[in-house]
Amino acid sequence: MNRNAASDVKQTPGMINGEAVIWRDVRQEPFSLHGFYRSQSGPCFNRLPDEVGQAGCPRLAAMYLESAGGRVRFSTDSPFIAIRAKYRSIGRYWLLTLAASAGFDLYEDGFFGSRFVRDFRIPENVTDGYEQLIRLPVAGGMRSYTINFPIHSAVDTLEIGLAPLAQLSAGAPYRAYPPICFYGSSIVQGTAASRPGQTYEAHISRMLNMDYINLGFGGSAKGEQALVRYMASLPMSVFVCDYDHNAPDPEYLGKTHWPLYQIFRVMRPDVPYIMITRPNFYTAENSLGEVMACRDVIMQSYLRAREAGDRNVYFIDGAGFFADENVYDCTVDDIHPNDIGLLRMAKTVGTVIRNIMEKR
Repeated sequence: MNRNAASDVKQTPGMINGEAVIWRDVRQEPFSLHGFYRSQSGPCFNRLPDEVGQAGCPRLAAMYLESAGGRVRFSTDSPFIAIRAKYRSIGRYWLLTLAASAGFDLYEDGFFGSRFVRDFRIPENVTDGYEQLIRLPVAGGMRSYTINFPIHSAVDTLEIGLAPLAQLSAGAPYRAYPPICFYGSSIVQGTAASRPGQTYEAHISRMLNMDYINLGFGGSAKGEQALVRYMASLPMSVFVCDYDHNAPDPEYLGKTHWPLYQIFRVMRPDVPYIMITRPNFYTAENSLGEVMACRDVIMQSYLRAREAGDRNVYFIDGAGFFADENVYDCTVDDIHPNDIGLLRMAKTVGTVIRNIMEKR
C-alpha cells in the first residue's frame, strides 16, 4: 500500500458534535503504531505476547495488556481530530489523573520537536468507551501528529475521525534507529504522570526523535527470565534497566540483577545497557539502609560488568535526579515522580542516551 495515501483504508462515516466525520481504525495504514507487540495475526494493543505476559505473576498478567507507551502517528490537514475508543479495562488509581490512566493526549510534531496541542479528557462516567472531537488551533496545511495511549488502561479499539475531505498520510518518521527499550517499575510505566505524554520515556522520545518501547510494570517487573529473554530478542538501540523499586528487598535484587544482565548480554552482546537506581528518597516501608543496599547491588553489577571487559554498560545513580530540588516537590507520594520529577529523570537519562547515540 502507498503509505502517502489513505484511499484503501476502511472508512466509516459518522457525526460528532455536529460535524461530519470519517472514522478510520488506527491499525490500518497509513497510521503507524509504536510501542506495542505485533502478533502474526496483526497489530494489537498489548505490550507483550500472551505466553510471556501470562508466565509471570498475576499482576503482570493484567499489566501487559495496559497500553503505556503506545502511540499512533499520522499526518493530516483536517481542521479537527476526533477520537473513538473502547476499552477492555480501565485503571483508576489515586496516584493518577483519569486523563493519565485512561485518556489519550495529542502532540503536533515539527522541526523543533513536538508541541502539545491538547489532551483528550475521558469522562468520569465512561464504561465501554467514549468519543471526543478536538478542534485544532491552526488550520490549513499538512501537519504530523502523535497520539499517546493511556498509561493504566487496556484499549480494545481506537478510531481516528477526520473531516471528510481531509488528507491523511504517514506521520513524521522517527530517526532511522531501532527503538529504545525501557524495562522497570511503575516509574517506568508512568504512574503519577499527569497525562500519557509526560512519562520520562515520552520526553526522551521527543528530545531525540527516537522510537521507544515501555516495558514498565508497576510492582511486577522483577527480572523474570522469560521476560528478560523476550526483551533481549527485540530490535533495540539501547536497553534501560530500571526495576530497583520492584524488588521486594535487597536480597531479591541481588539474586536477579546480575543474572538479568548476563542473560541479556549473552543474547545481545553489542546493545548499550544502562543500569539505573531509584531516585533518592525512601519511605517508612523502605528505610534508607535498604535503599542504599539496593543501590550497592546495582553498582556492583555495573562494576562487575566493567571488570569483565564490557565497555558498553552505563550506570545512572538515581540519587542525582532531584539533587538540587526538594524531593517532595518531585514526587506525589515520596516514591512516584510527578511531572517535575519525570522531566528531571528524562533530562538525565536522555543525555546519557544522546551521548551513546552520538558515538554511532
